[in-house]
Amino acid sequence: MPTHWSSRITFAAALLLATSLAPGSVVRSSRHASGQETPPRPVPVADCPGVTSRGWVVLPPVGRYGRAPVYTDALLLEIVSGRWRTPSAGDVVRLSDASVRRWAAAAPGEDGVLRHPALGGGYACWVLDSDAERVVLLDARGHGVVYVNAAPRTGDPYGNGSVLLPIPLRAGENALLFQAGRGELRAALAPMTAPALLNPRDPTTPDLLIGATESVWAAVPVLNGLSRTVDNLAIDVTVGDKTMSTWAGAIPPLSVRKVGFRIPPTAATQPGEVEVAVRLVESGSRPTSDAVTHSVLDSYTLKLAVRRPSDKHKRTFISEIDGSVQYYAVTPAHPDGDGPQALFLSLHGANVEATNQANCYGHKTWGTLVAPTNRRKFGFDWEEWGRLDALEALADAMRYWPTDPNRVYLTGHSMGGHGAWILGATYPDRFAAVAPSAGWPDFWAYAGAAEYENPTPVERMLRRAANPSRMRELVENLNLCGVYVLHGEQDDNVPAALSRQMVRRLAEFHTDFAFHERPGAGHWWGDECVDWPPLFEFLRRHERPAPGTRARLEFATFSPGVSDRCDWVWIECQRRPLERSSVRVERDDAGRVVRATTENVRRLKLAPVFGGAAATAAARGAARFVLDGQELTVEETARVDEGWRFVRDGERWTVAGAVSQHLKGPHRYGPLRDAFRRRFALVYGTQGTPEENAASYDAARFHAETFWYRGNGGA
Repeated sequence: MPTHWSSRITFAAALLLATSLAPGSVVRSSRHASGQETPPRPVPVADCPGVTSRGWVVLPPVGRYGRAPVYTDALLLEIVSGRWRTPSAGDVVRLSDASVRRWAAAAPGEDGVLRHPALGGGYACWVLDSDAERVVLLDARGHGVVYVNAAPRTGDPYGNGSVLLPIPLRAGENALLFQAGRGELRAALAPMTAPALLNPRDPTTPDLLIGATESVWAAVPVLNGLSRTVDNLAIDVTVGDKTMSTWAGAIPPLSVRKVGFRIPPTAATQPGEVEVAVRLVESGSRPTSDAVTHSVLDSYTLKLAVRRPSDKHKRTFISEIDGSVQYYAVTPAHPDGDGPQALFLSLHGANVEATNQANCYGHKTWGTLVAPTNRRKFGFDWEEWGRLDALEALADAMRYWPTDPNRVYLTGHSMGGHGAWILGATYPDRFAAVAPSAGWPDFWAYAGAAEYENPTPVERMLRRAANPSRMRELVENLNLCGVYVLHGEQDDNVPAALSRQMVRRLAEFHTDFAFHERPGAGHWWGDECVDWPPLFEFLRRHERPAPGTRARLEFATFSPGVSDRCDWVWIECQRRPLERSSVRVERDDAGRVVRATTENVRRLKLAPVFGGAAATAAARGAARFVLDGQELTVEETARVDEGWRFVRDGERWTVAGAVSQHLKGPHRYGPLRDAFRRRFALVYGTQGTPEENAASYDAARFHAETFWYRGNGGA
């Protein structure tokens, strides 16, 4: 299911400028000067010598939020415009409608947790004094973002406790402004004990497999407490008598980056657990070998499971999105014969680890189950980077396990059920069958995503940018595969009515689907709500036709950058970007004719296999294409990039050749978030004024930290 903290917003900081649309003002209270209120006496901050606390003040919500790309916030307006000042109890924030919100004093309880109704979407400000400039560790949870003396840093809205940040305190007054959303907040400070540290709370690790001979990847956040970039660090790892060293790369000033490192194979011969010594070392230069001759800055011990390859386990891989280390969980097949197996891609629900998802399934004799992570337990609702993570895990698994590509299946529960709907409708030719359990179709049906009545041009643009998420407008793509829908009748989380609506929609065009509504069952009714025998029997009866053999195809997409291909049809470019594009094609083998009807298609590629499954090399040759009523005869020599390409200019189609990769195409289509999926780097300016340089660096750091927290990234 989706979450209160919207993962549809690419990076929260990317919207800082947009919030300048929110008029509002902060009015300083005069009650301190009159003596009606006395600021609290500073008290020492536990475990952080030289730092004292003046206390906390809290503010009720001052903006309008939600699952939308633009929100308003009167206090954030003060920050981005440079007018924000440290608040005191009694200060007033005036909103655009002339109403006011007042800062009030608050204090953490004996357990160190700050609880207050204002923290359900409002702010908390912790005012500190430091006797000197210093860098400390901030350990906080329950907030979406914290502004450290107005510089944005990532938060921990889900309360994982995984975020440790090196933050600079200046001599004198410091303000830590937290935007909270869950009613409570915990924050503490600790000294940096070394110039750089490891954060052992957020590792990404594999299981070690008996008999493996290759090293495997893991990752851990590295904190740089210096005001300069550090590029002479390495992570040394020892398992038994084997040690490996991995260069940590460049860690920018006063920041966190999750760093991948290699773990040597284990010599263990029985399942169990091994200790892995992890050391952050200062090498003096980039390591060029596995030799370890470095001074240790920080260290800790990982305990990793040792498993048989046939057992349920975790595997890691390097993501092409950002070069980070990701994992997926596996329930391997226990085959009763030889040959390629089926593969089940199972998508987890919100706040569920991929390992727990895989553990819900028993071993099958005819297929291996793979559970990707969505980049995190909440991740991206299996859209954007979550969708890409699922595809990357699928590709990695198919390289490792011999898989029949025509017996790949997609399933998932809750948020993962949504993932099954959206991935199935987006890539219908990749799966033999799709099986959502307790799934919701899209954000507009379930999560209250923004719609615009009488939209302005900007609102129309924002709507188009969200169009690839409109699964219900792509549902007819599912005509290419079988669909099994499963839901509990009494589901109080994702209403069963959403599945009933989708089944009624399927009934309008689909001839190969099934629906089971479990009487009396809620949202989760045990492992059977994912490992449901009739569901797997349905999958087993389905096999994808061999690529190129379908004589008829219908395919729609909102963005070739998300989904451009369905079997032997490619929509490479649109006439109106990010609006629905569709193509309906029919192949006549006897006459070597392809007839196609298109809507909103600028560039089209077709690679028909005349003769279908019985086709041979002799079947190649000239072909006729009737595109939107216009006939073209095309020679075999006109084939490029697997098929024949056509471009529409006005109302006329012409044959086209190879397309330069410098031009717009599926490989680089947009919108803006498309830039954040191909080993991207965040660039900040250094040639402006000191204030401009600092603002540029702060924004880049915040984007990187946010992608780490939301997407387990390593930008």
